[in-house]
Amino acid sequence: MAPVIEGFEYERVRVAPQVSLNAAVGGSGPPVVLLHGFPQTHLMWRHVAADLAADHTVICPDLRGYGDSDKPEATDPQVYSKRRMGADVVELARALGHERFALAGHDRGALVAVRTGLDHPEAVTHLASLDVLPTLDMWEALHGVRGAVGFHLYLMAQPPGLPEQMISAAAEAFFGFFLDAWSTGPHAFPDQVRRAYLDASAAAVDSIVADYRASAGIDIEHDEADRAAGRRLRMPVTVLQQDWGAALGYDAAALWGAWAPDLRHATVTSGHFMAEQDPSGVVGELRALLER
Repeated sequence: MAPVIEGFEYERVRVAPQVSLNAAVGGSGPPVVLLHGFPQTHLMWRHVAADLAADHTVICPDLRGYGDSDKPEATDPQVYSKRRMGADVVELARALGHERFALAGHDRGALVAVRTGLDHPEAVTHLASLDVLPTLDMWEALHGVRGAVGFHLYLMAQPPGLPEQMISAAAEAFFGFFLDAWSTGPHAFPDQVRRAYLDASAAAVDSIVADYRASAGIDIEHDEADRAAGRRLRMPVTVLQQDWGAALGYDAAALWGAWAPDLRHATVTSGHFMAEQDPSGVVGELRALLER
């Protein structure tokens, strides 16, 4: 059987025409939505979710295009824009009875979380981002040979066809590379969880590429429009990330501060997959955020 978050109930929730999300829901109390990253599913939050569920309603969906959620064809750039994916999150929470909620995202989920906070400040009470920069800043930070760390971003930014074909031809090697390269040790994931990530990603190549392709196009347009209009995140924000600024030559806290006036920015040493490799540290930061 596929692994699940123990003690959580699973629901399929319609969030848009012909799009339903798979979501694990547990606990009771103020709602917190947790959005996963790449190449993962909602399972990455299993430790954090179990702790927060002691006094919060915790909602862990698979993003559209990932895991057991629907994977609509990318017939136009909007389908996998972070604006559309953020609207999914708001509709998911509303369908489960929550007009306002705290929101945390990791990696791709963090990009969705930031866009949701910018587009729906009335709904998002607190926001946490784990190990990314906002989309616009991410592209501006990658240049020269040091930008090779983001080779997958450039690959999946290409027009439809070749990226999907190349990744599908070696899906397990491709997705497994990131699970290995971005973790801090050889045993970051239990075998069953790692297999679930690899199988889910291999079954979603087209939609994963479409998600990344949107971040090289329409998502940039949305960020540029917000920057020009001076829109910022109105809620308390916590950012946890590795010290990519030192590696790539930028001031991460300053970049985030331009988007989030009420900001706590912290660097971590637990690797990219911090919610799985240091769940107690992540829980502590999220609980502190929720008290702000």
